[in-house]
Amino acid sequence: MSTLVVYLVCTRNVPELAHAAVAGGADVIELGFPFSDPLADGAIIREATHRALEQGMGTRACLEALAETRSAVDVPLVPMTYASLLEAHGYERFAADARDAGASSLIVADLPVDLHPEVKRVHLVAPTTPAERLAEAGRTTDGWLYLVSRTGITGPRSEVSEQLPALAARAREVTDVPLYAGFGISSPEQAAEVAALVDGVIVGSAAVERADRGGPGELNEYVASLRSAIDEVALGSRA
Repeated sequence: MSTLVVYLVCTRNVPELAHAAVAGGADVIELGFPFSDPLADGAIIREATHRALEQGMGTRACLEALAETRSAVDVPLVPMTYASLLEAHGYERFAADARDAGASSLIVADLPVDLHPEVKRVHLVAPTTPAERLAEAGRTTDGWLYLVSRTGITGPRSEVSEQLPALAARAREVTDVPLYAGFGISSPEQAAEVAALVDGVIVGSAAVERADRGGPGELNEYVASLRSAIDEVALGSRA
């Protein structure tokens, strides 16, 4: 069965949102720590991040929210942020503080594989990642490898990236860790298509949009629709 990762921006009600997502079938919560210039993110996450910063959701507040979320759900929690935030807080200090608050790992979107190896984290690779860097990411990633399915920024797309099958094949040649794919996945049909290619599906902007629009209830229904579509793929593969 494919893993479903749901991304949420760190806000004051993120424990409630995470609970709703897990109740809908999320296996992992990726928790976005707001950063003033999130280069990898599209308009939906950028706007949600801006609102979170206006609410005072800086690093310390998000670490507290992470601990509250840890008490609310029993699935892996993976903070996602940018290197500048760790630079300001201290790389090892941030990793330790996140772990103490309940994090299972970290994602640092713009931190190259070969920098700060003391910070165990999930590495990201893209269709443009060179072979040597892809192999290194596969060797040193923490638990699973994040496949950025398309070049560009996050945000819903009408179709699954045509670049994903080749990227997944390249990654499987150099690592045995699970492969989870994200960027641009928004509909249950797209989630099912991705689940047929890799071990996990990461949904971000579409989940944030529903959480902002309809709160925990709409988020729960949306995640449940993704879970159902992904599970049908698994049932079909066993038939």
